[in-house]
Amino acid sequence: MIPRIGLVLFLLCKLAASGYAAEFRASAVKVDITPGSPQWLLGYDARQSDSIHDRLFHRIAALDDGKTTIYLVSTDLCLISPAYYDKVAKDVEREVGIPPQNLWWTVTHTHSAPETGPPGVGAAFMPERYKQAAKGDSNPEYTQFVEAKLIEGLRLAREKLQPARLGFGLGFSTANINRRGKDVDGKVSLGLNPDGPVDRQIGLIRIENLNGGLIGLIANYAIHGTVLGPPNHAISGDAPGVAAQYVEEKLGVPMLFINGAEGDLAPIYSVYPDPVSGHLGEFRLLLGDRILQANQRIVEMTSDVVLTGSVAAIETPLRAGLAWPPELGEYVRAAPGGVTLVRIPVRFLQINREAVLWGAPLELFCQVAMDVRDRSRFPFTFYFGLLDGWLGYLPTGQAFRDGGYEPSTSPFTERAEEDLRQGVATHLAAMTR
Repeated sequence: MIPRIGLVLFLLCKLAASGYAAEFRASAVKVDITPGSPQWLLGYDARQSDSIHDRLFHRIAALDDGKTTIYLVSTDLCLISPAYYDKVAKDVEREVGIPPQNLWWTVTHTHSAPETGPPGVGAAFMPERYKQAAKGDSNPEYTQFVEAKLIEGLRLAREKLQPARLGFGLGFSTANINRRGKDVDGKVSLGLNPDGPVDRQIGLIRIENLNGGLIGLIANYAIHGTVLGPPNHAISGDAPGVAAQYVEEKLGVPMLFINGAEGDLAPIYSVYPDPVSGHLGEFRLLLGDRILQANQRIVEMTSDVVLTGSVAAIETPLRAGLAWPPELGEYVRAAPGGVTLVRIPVRFLQINREAVLWGAPLELFCQVAMDVRDRSRFPFTFYFGLLDGWLGYLPTGQAFRDGGYEPSTSPFTERAEEDLRQGVATHLAAMTR
């Protein structure tokens, strides 16, 4: 007969040998960031809002494996500069105690939300528009409001952590389409291209409590937030926001919409002057219902969760002749031979042996993310686009050769696709099995 103390030690050794993890906890919250006054909207030429079609939010999921707490944030904004992310991340660490490596901040890429923070890379391509704001913040009052609400939401997410389990799922939606239209003369322009590459996979993470009650969902899908076009002056989360709010109404919990590799993907109804002509409400079915279906199919849940974060700094040449914003000086370096290299921070979060989330501050073309996914040894490989800022479009090498809007406004060169592919593949291969 084993003595009581010996039995306890024996059981602890058995748990350690079986890979026992500390209790997994999680939470999901949302905080309203809808402006209370007219705002200059980002995404097209400068225009001021005159109404509110649907409200904007920070949505936050906190995942805690007992050693590390990761905060995933999805915000109904178009773009933020990496310089703004860096500033806010430092403030968050000081005010809330969350280190930058634990804060993943994405935006949904709606083109009907206010400008927020300094213009970043946008000023390199539209210097006249951002002439007054090039050295600072183009919208300081709303920018401060967004940060204050983010800190409020992070505190709330930490307070609401509870014992939980999670599971992964996949879905499919035809809400998007390739947007690089090609004419008979080979000219490429923004439009709709049914024959172009398109990623229609929905990646889903379900978070529930130990009784099976739903805490929140994290849905990953690639789509531009451009159902509403330049004539629209109403505040809106566009297709991502409408789909998220629809799912929340059905389930009663927050749903983070995480955009994917949407660099060359448009909604199937695109750049309409108003929500009615743009069929905005239909995305509740086209995308929202497909997310709900994917959620229903998730059956394997686990509370034995280990989170492993890492980062790779991938460098690729800066396009010649581009005036790089000085506030992003930490994202470039001079290399021998007079070449300037852009440093792209690519983040990875491994969840057990089943899943890896990877993301970058890019509008990545979908073929690159799909190829990474196809070659990944993780059954669930989700790309988080527009993560921690925006360094511009990263098209494929072929897209650079074909031309069109995205390559012409990219800070990168034709080499960027291969540099990113190799860097990501190398990092994934080195991750623990």
